[in-house]
Amino acid sequence: MIQRVIIQLGLKIYRSYAHVSLVFFYCLWNNSFIIIPVKVRKVNMLTVLLFLGILSLLVFVHEWGHFTTAKKCGMKVYEFGFGFPPRAIGWYKDPVTKRLVRVVGKGKNSLKETVGGGERVQEFPSTLYSINWLPLGGFVKIKGESGEARGEKDSFVGRPVWQRLLVLVAGVFMNFILAAALLSVGLMIGLPADFSGGIDERAIIVEPPSVLVQHVLDGSPAEQAGFQLGDTVLEIDDVSILNASQMIAYVRDHNETPLTVLVERDGVLSTKEVTPADLDQSGERRLGVVLADAGVIRYPWYHALWRGIAAAFFGAVNIIVAFFYLIKNLIIGEGLAFDVSGPVGIAVLVGQSARLGFHYLLNVTAMISLSLAVINFLPIPALDGGRALFVILEKIFRRPVSMKHEQLAHTIGFLLLLGLIVIVTVRDVIGLF
Repeated sequence: MIQRVIIQLGLKIYRSYAHVSLVFFYCLWNNSFIIIPVKVRKVNMLTVLLFLGILSLLVFVHEWGHFTTAKKCGMKVYEFGFGFPPRAIGWYKDPVTKRLVRVVGKGKNSLKETVGGGERVQEFPSTLYSINWLPLGGFVKIKGESGEARGEKDSFVGRPVWQRLLVLVAGVFMNFILAAALLSVGLMIGLPADFSGGIDERAIIVEPPSVLVQHVLDGSPAEQAGFQLGDTVLEIDDVSILNASQMIAYVRDHNETPLTVLVERDGVLSTKEVTPADLDQSGERRLGVVLADAGVIRYPWYHALWRGIAAAFFGAVNIIVAFFYLIKNLIIGEGLAFDVSGPVGIAVLVGQSARLGFHYLLNVTAMISLSLAVINFLPIPALDGGRALFVILEKIFRRPVSMKHEQLAHTIGFLLLLGLIVIVTVRDVIGLF
């Protein structure tokens, strides 16, 4: 299953010594959950900034979906903010003069008052559009989302069930649309592809395939020789390497002698002296690298459009299945069938893809957006799907679930997810040293 998800990133993994992790990321500020494969490495500041920038964009798009749908359904929206408090500046339209009124650093500024807690008294005569000092996504505050003002028609709880469901799934829908759009655009300009099994005859090759180092096993001969992620293997012992299978076969046939490998990194050629070793006492000697026949292809726009949508759909199915097995193994006590990583892991994935090139970064961004959509749609308390479940129960039993009981369920779900992310984040941090 993990390999199927990796293929969605455009790289066929030769898994002899692959250490593939499943990134588990829970966004505390908007109840988001992300799942995607990656190998954890040390993180630099540029990687962190890039990761936060991408995540902020995806969360902002998610909240924009909630916001626009709530407005269309006649719900009163107190505030739609970019970033998180304290507030830097904001604007609202005066209902009398129809002019924009600027608000500078005043009003409610705490995170609790802005995105959580109970009833909130509206501060402004119309929706406040704010820019806040912490540029980490965004938020939307809708009247009645915490259960207050049930009898008022402009309240979330005062609207019909179908409208509330639309608002709850709108964020998921926007992230899915963004993922499909990114993949479609990517397929128009070029996305990474696995060439090992051939490519579609309608595809146009942007970058021909090369043998790409996708991962280097810790403590392996390859790591000791200086191989790094993104290296392109050109030759072994003056023999030109055309694909990953050829390299694997050559190493297998010459596994007891030192090998001279010519690699290219950032346009610079260098040689690596490496001797295969038996890394798992299986009797088979290897270098300890994961390889991919990676190239870049594109399609005409009329093919790219539907292929991007199809890729998003099948990617969503893969993520749902992967998450199902994750939960199943936790419930039956088998533990995790694969490594689970937290925010550190997904930040590393972003950094690694950026190093490989824009095509890879675009693909990974689409996959993260898709993961954000799929996981939030699952009926787990504290997530959008869990909140939608309570609305559906209200429709079935023809009366709302007690807000006290609903809040308790969301709190328990939140704490369980938070506990898991704390555990895996600690593991990530320990793994960096």
